[in-house]
Amino acid sequence: MTGKSDFTEQEWDSVLQGPPAAGTIVATASRGGTFRESFAIAKSYTEARQEHGASELLDAIVSAKPEVDRHLGHSPAEVKSQGLQHVRDAVQVLESKATPDEVDDYRRFVLTLADKVANAHTEDGVAVSGPEQAVIADITEALGGSGTEKP
Repeated sequence: MTGKSDFTEQEWDSVLQGPPAAGTIVATASRGGTFRESFAIAKSYTEARQEHGASELLDAIVSAKPEVDRHLGHSPAEVKSQGLQHVRDAVQVLESKATPDEVDDYRRFVLTLADKVANAHTEDGVAVSGPEQAVIADITEALGGSGTEKP
């Protein structure tokens, strides 16, 4: 099993930045609900911690406080671009160090987090807005998927 000690400090920071970056991308995709969506990020970590033991790597990731990169950008487009790069960087690091199952666990965690953020606030009478669906597809692609998978 892969653990935190298998990564350099820079690599570990990259791995940790992926999930909150994905949540931030979704939160900025539509107006409103920022408080609820931020809470959904924290709740995703809490719920993942309750599944402790399934993956040593995921346990280490979710035991760290989710920290959003405050320098992701000033516009939703910049947040999306830089956030997706964080997600791609994290997956690249994981693919070089972790097992395929651990990488898949990470992908599922990030997509579940993104889905929870999207569902945290109703916009325009729908649980997940069109812009949120679009950025979740972009996140899925950045994770190495086709953009059509569901968490």
